[in-house]
Amino acid sequence: MSFYYFLIVLYPLFIHGQKGPDFSLLTDKSFQKLYQNPEDCINYSQSILISDKNPEHKIVLRNILSQSYAMQGNYVQSLNIYNQKEEDIGKDSQLYFIHLFSEYSLADQYQNLGLYNQSKKIISNILQNRDLVKSRDVKVKTTIAKLYQLQAINFGIARNYQEALQNLNISDQYLTDNNKENIILTWENKIFRASYLIRQNKLEEAKKLLDEVINEVKHNGNYPFLTAFAYENLSRYYFQKEDYDTAIKSLDTGLLQIEDLPYNNIKIVFYELFTRNYLALNNDGKYYYYNNLYTDLKAKLDTNKKEGIQYIVKLVETYNKKNFEIQKQNKIRQFRNTTIIVLFFVLGIAAYFLYESRRSKDLKKQLAFFEKQKEREISIQIQADKLKDDIEKHKDQKSAEKETPKVSKEKEDEILQKLKDWELSTNFLSKNMSISILSAQTEINTKYLSEVINSNKGKNFNGYINELRINHIAGLLKNDPAFLNYKVSYLAEYSGFSSHGAFTNVFKSITGMSPNHYIQEIIKNKRS
Repeated sequence: MSFYYFLIVLYPLFIHGQKGPDFSLLTDKSFQKLYQNPEDCINYSQSILISDKNPEHKIVLRNILSQSYAMQGNYVQSLNIYNQKEEDIGKDSQLYFIHLFSEYSLADQYQNLGLYNQSKKIISNILQNRDLVKSRDVKVKTTIAKLYQLQAINFGIARNYQEALQNLNISDQYLTDNNKENIILTWENKIFRASYLIRQNKLEEAKKLLDEVINEVKHNGNYPFLTAFAYENLSRYYFQKEDYDTAIKSLDTGLLQIEDLPYNNIKIVFYELFTRNYLALNNDGKYYYYNNLYTDLKAKLDTNKKEGIQYIVKLVETYNKKNFEIQKQNKIRQFRNTTIIVLFFVLGIAAYFLYESRRSKDLKKQLAFFEKQKEREISIQIQADKLKDDIEKHKDQKSAEKETPKVSKEKEDEILQKLKDWELSTNFLSKNMSISILSAQTEINTKYLSEVINSNKGKNFNGYINELRINHIAGLLKNDPAFLNYKVSYLAEYSGFSSHGAFTNVFKSITGMSPNHYIQEIIKNKRS
């Protein structure tokens, strides 16, 4: 008996000793590595992913992996990781969290690709669930904090800085846990907050926040990405104060943190800021050096982003197709069930008539006649239906080939509002901007887009985009003194034009004067 008692007492201890580390600790470490070195993060997260069978754990790890690839500018691989789904979801609680986290991940993917309206729409739909935002579950609260952070970025891109700051404040309210993930997200929120304060010209308030974050990160671990992110915004503070030398020192300090790490999505920002500062200092050598780095990396990331947009469009199409197939299978199942019921009913009637036919030879003959007649009618009806379907399909194909989609007044108003919202972003400055990319960003059919732009804007797509670009750069020249010092070639590139000549021609056709003449007029007006 003593031997069995010994086993009963020690078995739980033995099992406990065999238990692996808490998953929350593993994901917390994985999340930290995201801000230390994306390559290390990928290797570490994949090693956990291989051994972990929990679908809830897997979707969290895949999101971290996806973000690691996005930080490197590898948007297709980021989407590949996101698209890996679990077939066996498991418990209802897991299903609830997995659905929430999957929606958050999709909003994150759209934002990485510059499709901010789609990201904003997904997040707004999620946050309408009042029961969700009252949850006390730590992992749910952290996910909600991330959603509000993403939404703040979406508002920031649209220059609605007040809404952006409000969303960051709400995000902070959900970051109540003391794990590293919550602490890192709090630091990120401070940096984003400082960024939006700078854009509102609240410089000293922003500077105080950035100094605070830099000090906290320095004394709480090694996070190169966060340090670089803080110094990038610190350089914007000095640039705004026209202290270009100190701005460059901040950029040097920040870039040094990530120079040997593949954080391409923030490196390109550093290169652009270096270019602007050296241009303001008239240092042509440094300007051309960093401008070449910026141009090369931008071309690479733009190509990756374009491939990513094409990929996500295919994912959405596949998803819709799967939904259609599911609906089709459901209809087939319903039809089969109905057919079985009808068949039993027909068999019952047939059995009744067969029973009666034993008593009456004439009745049996009538039954045979009715059955044959019924079969013949069914056969004729099937053939008629098939012929009718063929005729209708032929008509539909012909009308689809001949007719051009017409836009209703309600649809036209909806498209114009979407274009108005889209014009608040600076997506039109991208050299790769095309009507298909605009279609993806606004979720509007390309034919409708073309028709509405032609009829309401009085010009074709290229004319519409060029006018937005010229209006934008003309506004910057008028309101931001730093842009008056830039060369026309930089202004052309900044505006998304392929050449100095093309920029000058379009600028003159819209404003009635050359860029140089326009700049001189602004300088003259400021002096007088």
